[in-house]
Amino acid sequence: MSELDTHGSNLPVAEPIADPGLPEHHYRVTDVDEAQARRTERQISLMFGVATLLAIGFCVAYVTVDFETTFLGWSAQNFALGATLGGALLLIGIGIIQWAKKIMQDHEMVEMRHPAKSSDDDRMAVLDDLNAGIKESQIGRRPLIRNSLLGAVGALALPGVFLLRDLGPLPYGQAQTVWKKGMRVVNDISGLPLRPSDIEVGQLINGEPAVFFPAEGEEEAEIHGHELLAAKAKAAVVVVRMRPADITPDAEKANWGIDGILCYSKICTHVGCPISLWEQQTHHLLCPCHQSTFDLADNGKVIFGPAHRPLPQLPLGLDEQGYIIAMSDFPEIVAPSYPELARDQKKLDQENDRDGA
Repeated sequence: MSELDTHGSNLPVAEPIADPGLPEHHYRVTDVDEAQARRTERQISLMFGVATLLAIGFCVAYVTVDFETTFLGWSAQNFALGATLGGALLLIGIGIIQWAKKIMQDHEMVEMRHPAKSSDDDRMAVLDDLNAGIKESQIGRRPLIRNSLLGAVGALALPGVFLLRDLGPLPYGQAQTVWKKGMRVVNDISGLPLRPSDIEVGQLINGEPAVFFPAEGEEEAEIHGHELLAAKAKAAVVVVRMRPADITPDAEKANWGIDGILCYSKICTHVGCPISLWEQQTHHLLCPCHQSTFDLADNGKVIFGPAHRPLPQLPLGLDEQGYIIAMSDFPEIVAPSYPELARDQKKLDQENDRDGA
């Protein structure tokens, strides 16, 4: 006999496939031979133990291996850090896999489909299954595996603590840049020194000290690599020109400009983003990260956003050839506004007051 199916066709309705059941369970060697299980336990624990030593070795290599040392053409420190941390993670992973395949019980289970929302009975069943899984993992019976795994995973926290050092030097005491009296201001793209005639009213030029662009016949900068990049980033400036009548400088900054040309640090005093979004009509410099806004016609004062300190200003002058030069380093600290900076700035202001007196 046939029945109409759901589409209305006169076809026989297929019966559900009968439950084939589970295949016969095959016991492993470690299930029937406790001596073999003990050997496997020791092997897994050895992996976890070596992983612990490698995690400690990462910390030792981080402190003792010099960054500039090379090994087979690679950085020796990078090689040591990668080998130790990678080896620790690899051994922990292999050990856990071996634990699951050879020690934990492997009886097959069937789980029937159920509604999305579980009943209270199902939830209790899940807790029972979790407890059964903990029991089947034999973590209580195998303290050697358990303790060595906890030691290896705990040791992995050590590299994370040591890597915090790579977040950079603390801002405390980082008040100086490479700017010095008589150092020319150059275009950061071409490296050409700037004259007042090169800058029009309303124009902004990204600049940096001439030390990074030595003239022909001069020696190159003494710093290289990441130290050079850090020095260039910290010494970056913006040079702008406004009508002198629009500028309202503080009394001590009255002679820091040249016919409306002013120079400010390019580093936002909020979290250190580079800024150069210039609104020439309003004389505002906008940070693209968090919208801190500085009025360059009013001593770099903060008029909007989360920044709390004005942009540091670089005093300018002219050399004998008529090029724009710095008259000193930045009197203010060039860095994000960490709490330490307020303390340093206050100390610096007090020293300047004593020198002036």
